[in-house]
Amino acid sequence: MRSADRPGAWWHLLLCGLLALQSASVLAAQSPVPPAPEPPARTGEPGSDLTVYLMTMGPGRLVYERFGHNAIWIHDPTAGTDQAYNYGLFDFQQENFLVRFIQGRMWYWMQGFPAERYLSSYLRDNRSVWIQELALSPSARLELQKFLRWNEQPENRFYHYDYYRDNCSTRVRDALDRVLGGRIEARTDSVATGTTYRFHTQRLTANDPLVFTGLLLALGERVDQPISAWEEMFLPLKLREHVREVMIPGPGGGPVPLVRSERTLYRSTAEPPPDSPPHWMGRYLLLGTLIGGLVVVLASYGRRNRAARFGFGALVGGWGMLAGSLGLVLAGLWGLTDHVMAYANENLFQVNPLALALCLLLPGALRGSSGAQRGAAGAALALLALSVIGALVNLLPGFGQANGEIIALALPIHAGVAAALVQLSAVSVPVEGLPSLRRTQETR
Repeated sequence: MRSADRPGAWWHLLLCGLLALQSASVLAAQSPVPPAPEPPARTGEPGSDLTVYLMTMGPGRLVYERFGHNAIWIHDPTAGTDQAYNYGLFDFQQENFLVRFIQGRMWYWMQGFPAERYLSSYLRDNRSVWIQELALSPSARLELQKFLRWNEQPENRFYHYDYYRDNCSTRVRDALDRVLGGRIEARTDSVATGTTYRFHTQRLTANDPLVFTGLLLALGERVDQPISAWEEMFLPLKLREHVREVMIPGPGGGPVPLVRSERTLYRSTAEPPPDSPPHWMGRYLLLGTLIGGLVVVLASYGRRNRAARFGFGALVGGWGMLAGSLGLVLAGLWGLTDHVMAYANENLFQVNPLALALCLLLPGALRGSSGAQRGAAGAALALLALSVIGALVNLLPGFGQANGEIIALALPIHAGVAAALVQLSAVSVPVEGLPSLRRTQETR
């Protein structure tokens, strides 16, 4: 069993094991968990002895921990319990786990844990921990406790996980909103943030360029739609931020802040994530141009140099295999799964299953088969045309997926491959020791 701190653990299994389950470093010395603040004075009303905290845990080292985590902590002195209710649990040993993961139908569940033990695990991992005492009425505190106890029963605890719209943080948000009569949603649903799901995904994965690129490739246009403050609370730290703005009826009937008090239990020594995504367009364009240029250079030298010809074949064949395989994955995510955030992905213009044709035609083309050369050149030109169309589509109203980095990387490579294979189809370049079919015909 694992606690999934991050909305989106499925991505890293998808990206060929990028989600490595490593042991987090343990601090050499760690302070004990500080005691909870004194609860409000008891009034005799049911629920008045309960204290409710929103717990927020900062980012960790691992990729799926970069999005933070949260829980609801209920201090019940009458029962002698401190329970932290966590909605981010999943188990690799679940029946059909891999099948459900691929289909986008992951089962997560919630469960309560002793708060001190729960907090200690985050302190050992050098992750910041904040608590916010919530000024809920006694009846709302009691209702929340009853709901969470009901929710953690085996028949009620499981839910279909969606990494943006129904995750560990949105479940905490919804549980609080439920006992507040919808006041959190009413206060935040129409508040524009100027951000998108992709904006936050990119800034929180900027420390790992490979994962950054993989998610940029895998996510479609839906993650580029503007999100409200309500939707932005898929991130635990944004939930912590936005609840500060919520007002609720106080004991005297007047409005009071939902957050009665805040406290930092531990502040991590790690560098916090950036506030905005990195601007790496130039890097992707440079890399794509270098690869595309190298393809053209190797093709030119390959006429008289066996090593260059081998390098050309390996580079073009490798690109065809990579682009084609990624295209199949994107098409499969769109047509065969419930990963709705990967639907209608414009990156299919840049990485397309048609690229696999290069792998099939390239050996014959290098041996001088005029048919294979024409076929490879045609496939390369078609891929280049798709890439250009994808770049132009990006400018049309109603499109505009934020995939400029992928275009900047792929288009120069497609251009280089197309130029080289068109040249190859015009000038026969057989592998050394194997006569060109065209040249053989000329000497007959």
